[in-house]
Amino acid sequence: MSKHPTLLQQFRSFCFQNNATHLETAIEYFAVFGGMGWRVDMSKPLDELIEEKVLKNYRYIHADITTITQSNPIHHKLLSALATGDRREHSAFKKARVKREEGEDSIDFLIEKGILVLDKSVEQPMDNYEKVSDKALFIQPFMRFWFAAISPYYKGIKEGDYSEFKKQWSHIKQEFSHLIYQQLVMPLLQKNAIDDPIVEIGSYWDEHVEIDILAKTKSGKQIVGSCKHSKNKANKSELTKLKESVEKAELNVDTYVVYSKNKFSQELKKEKGATVKLFSLNSIGNLLEELSEKDMLVHTNKKY
Repeated sequence: MSKHPTLLQQFRSFCFQNNATHLETAIEYFAVFGGMGWRVDMSKPLDELIEEKVLKNYRYIHADITTITQSNPIHHKLLSALATGDRREHSAFKKARVKREEGEDSIDFLIEKGILVLDKSVEQPMDNYEKVSDKALFIQPFMRFWFAAISPYYKGIKEGDYSEFKKQWSHIKQEFSHLIYQQLVMPLLQKNAIDDPIVEIGSYWDEHVEIDILAKTKSGKQIVGSCKHSKNKANKSELTKLKESVEKAELNVDTYVVYSKNKFSQELKKEKGATVKLFSLNSIGNLLEELSEKDMLVHTNKKY
């Protein structure tokens, strides 16, 4: 059992504390401020809040974070590489230009300090000799935002020059919440698996294939899922690509799931049935049922 709150617990706490009324906005703001227990006025533009709460308080937040990271440059380089890359350890080592042994020691330290958690492929590839790198997840969404958009540009930010940050944020802002959606679809599937509970869920990856969601049920069935975040409706090609990935990975799958933030084409809707499930943004809203004060997490960090 993890000693840290799950992402869903953090999201429910965030939504209750900040009186979230619009789901998509809540996820977008949670991707930036989540996990810190800060009050966030979601009627204000996100960029305005980032400047008010983060950029103007850079020195104080930096001091709090470096207390945990011990100002170790290897830790900081790795965290930024993980925040902006594919989350694979080996990719992060290469991007941060650190030796594997140093990188592994750093990851172990950051896990121990509660910044990261290890993320393993649910199913190992059929080829046992194939080495598949583990991935890492940030426990708190804000930490991912900090090391993706703030920490690498500290020189300008601490002097009040936000131009480098703004340039980086403009490049990553549109897709930054995609990982949060994917992480929320997982508990959504668990919530809906009433007759045959899910006992293991995560992602699948090897050297050639990436599958957003792979789950195993109590009866031994496997569920795979694809998460589409674009403004266009998901069409049948999403299901086709998912099936092709399953075939390449040589997985024995019973149910296919397609999540789309912006609905589905009529052609894809016709595929819906016992082995094909469709979930939308409204479906994620079911995770916020019966929000109450008991959902509020206790945070001991400083509030900004």
